[in-house]
Order: sequence, then C-alpha cells, then structure tokens
Amino acid sequence: MKWSDINDIAIELCEAHPDIDPKTVRFVDLHNWVVDLPGFDDDHMRGGEKVLEAIQQAWIDEAE
Repeated sequence: MKWSDINDIAIELCEAHPDIDPKTVRFVDLHNWVVDLPGFDDDHMRGGEKVLEAIQQAWIDEAE
C-alpha cells in the first residue's frame, strides 16, 4: 500500500482498530498506525497533513 491508497488504508485501519473513534485520532497516531499496517510500503515522510486528513475522513466514512 502507498499513501495514495486512501480507501484501502481506511479499511485496514477500521479492521485494525475497531474500538477507536476515527474522529478523535491525532495525526501523529494516525501516521504511526498507517506506516505500521501490514503491506504498507511507502516513504514515511510523504504522509503529510492533507493525506492524513483524507485518510481520516475515509476511515470515518468506513466506520459509519
């Protein structure tokens, strides 16, 4: 997975952290959780605020 795989990342996060409300996640934690996902293989420094916002929104949508 790459940072651009927003929906795939959101699905993986939803499965990996089912008891977490994605609306309450800090970007530092979100970044760390994404890079720790199995199959994630991208430059850790490319996960900027805009990408994290998109991932968080996709995770919120997936959780609902």
